[in-house]
Amino acid sequence: MTRLMTAGVVMVLALGTGASGQAPAPKAPAPHPAFEKLKGMAGTWVEADKDGKPTAKVVSVVRVIAGGSTVHETSFPGTDMEMVSVYHRDGADVVMTHYCMLGNQPRLKLDAKSPPNQLQFKFTGGTNLDVTKDMHMHDATYTFVDADHVEISGVAWVDGKPAPDHCGTMKLVRKK
Repeated sequence: MTRLMTAGVVMVLALGTGASGQAPAPKAPAPHPAFEKLKGMAGTWVEADKDGKPTAKVVSVVRVIAGGSTVHETSFPGTDMEMVSVYHRDGADVVMTHYCMLGNQPRLKLDAKSPPNQLQFKFTGGTNLDVTKDMHMHDATYTFVDADHVEISGVAWVDGKPAPDHCGTMKLVRKK
């Protein structure tokens, strides 16, 4: 009986993978312009000096992972401030989870009304935080100056309101 069941399972698996022995590729969603812009950031980004020239300070390393379905950004790699942001599609939306060095994980969603050269992410919730008191990233805006220059502005909140003395704007240059 065990042999018969094993043979049946093998046949079902073989039929499910087709003649090539591989499962059919899942249907990819239609490209989303904003998500494609994020994918185009793959690479290493360094801080810009006051003249907009690249410095040696690595601020962000961006990788496209999971078969192109996810963008993984490591901010301030190798430092005590290291953080990770993960971007992916959720149906028609582009969403982000920020794994902060503060120990919380804010979730943000792309504002569909973002201008063409910007991606504006707005807070939608999070884990390990009380929005009425805990400091957390609440908004993030990516401004694409050109293919090799981007500005990232963040808005932190504490005690349920914006904390203007935190976050700010970083000007980044793609490392060649």
